[in-house]
Amino acid sequence: MYASHGFLRSDIGDVDVLYHDGQFHLFHLVLPNHDFIAHAVSDDGLNWRRVKNALFVGDPGSWDDDMLWTMHVSPDPEHQGAWRMFYTGLSRGEYGRVQRVGMAWSNDLMHWQRIDSGLYPLEVGKKHYEHSADEGRKWVSFRDPFFYRDPESGARLLLASARVNRGPLIRRGCVSVAREVEPNRFEFEEALHHPGLYDDVEVPNLFRLDGRYFLLGSIREDTKVHYWYSDEVMGPYENFFDNVLLPRGNYAARICRRGDEVLLFNFFARQEQHYGREITKKLLPPPKLLVTDETGRLRMKSFGGYDDLVTEHCAVPLARGMDRLFNNPHATTSDCEQGVSLTCPSGYEAYLLPGEHRSVRLRAQLDLKGSGKCGLVLRVNEEGDGYYLSLDLIKGVAQLRAWGANSLPELEFAFNYQQLQAGYFVSQHAGPWDLEVVAHGMYLEVSINGFVTLSLVDDAYGEGRFGFYTESATLTVRDVSIENLEPPKQEEAGGPIYTSMVAQPVPEGPPGLPFNG
Repeated sequence: MYASHGFLRSDIGDVDVLYHDGQFHLFHLVLPNHDFIAHAVSDDGLNWRRVKNALFVGDPGSWDDDMLWTMHVSPDPEHQGAWRMFYTGLSRGEYGRVQRVGMAWSNDLMHWQRIDSGLYPLEVGKKHYEHSADEGRKWVSFRDPFFYRDPESGARLLLASARVNRGPLIRRGCVSVAREVEPNRFEFEEALHHPGLYDDVEVPNLFRLDGRYFLLGSIREDTKVHYWYSDEVMGPYENFFDNVLLPRGNYAARICRRGDEVLLFNFFARQEQHYGREITKKLLPPPKLLVTDETGRLRMKSFGGYDDLVTEHCAVPLARGMDRLFNNPHATTSDCEQGVSLTCPSGYEAYLLPGEHRSVRLRAQLDLKGSGKCGLVLRVNEEGDGYYLSLDLIKGVAQLRAWGANSLPELEFAFNYQQLQAGYFVSQHAGPWDLEVVAHGMYLEVSINGFVTLSLVDDAYGEGRFGFYTESATLTVRDVSIENLEPPKQEEAGGPIYTSMVAQPVPEGPPGLPFNG
């Protein structure tokens, strides 16, 4: 888990992550000022430390002297061992109404220099896109650049969030594309994808996986990450019946390649109370692994890095070792050939595994009999305060709730009940269902049948007991395992900032292009 912190409000914005020489590099915006691009590094993709900031807003009068927005770092195709950062800039003189894309260059990922030339900054092409502040919304969208080099054709494509210059005003959002026809010279083409429905398609990503191209975009209307697919890099791009990749609260996803793996990073926006006001706090959760299923749909699996965090495999008892939380007289537990049978024909009962836990990975296989309800309890105390994971195994719905006593009860407000997140999965009416829950610090993740269904951040309950619940149903659980995990580390805020590698001389910039020293 990673978050920006400082005096009063400081927040991370959009992120970009790359993996190089055994280390993850995170570049991110810092809100609310948007005045620099920060840089952090990680050995495991879970614990981060800040290093030298990458880029600051330009000097007064520069095209990017107001704000810096989303960036993307990729290898320089013309100079081995060097890197290009495409980034979004806004100008004070235009009141930030025109977005442009600039480029910075580095030969070590630590020291970055702006490229000043007639080739940068890029302005969106007027033939296909809204180009002037006098058009459309009176605000030029050309941001969130993403550079893609196609392994099949060798094409060099620069994608961005832009808007076509025709059609209903709030339906013009698209993924623009400019082709690099020679080093650092781009020519705009028609939109790579125009869904025809949204105001903007933010933070685009393009990648090839299992013989198919996938295009990611974040949609402001529902604040979710969507995806589309095509057999050809230039499309057309289609979508499945459900093309939402991440549940609500997760946004601005970026891919990161580590060998043959495609990892997904994004920020999670959670609501917090500060001095009586509700604000949105953004944090970086752990990554997920992107895969395709047997139908070709894009899916997510839990990050394999948790394997390296396991400190203890906890013993899981038979039925007699499980405690009943609410002592419902109708509830029973029994050992059976298939595992442990948890039955409560009337009312509600939770069956607790031994021990209290903070950071764990819980795995089990579930089989439901009857037409009642079932789920899990996470980090509950003796009063039953904690997280409740409701599982509708017939319809394929998972819902996580924080549910407990109000610390300052008043009249009917004695309890606090919050619906944190809902997600959907493909149900198997006959069962069984494979379940995995990761509770790692504030991060909570639920996978069903091998694919991530819920992914969120919450700090209402930090420790307690884990178990299962039934309500007018019989739940059979088997192959239960509990693994304690190393807790997440706090970012190292003190000490020198050059902590990731030996500092290299300030780069002179790529040959043939002037730079701003």
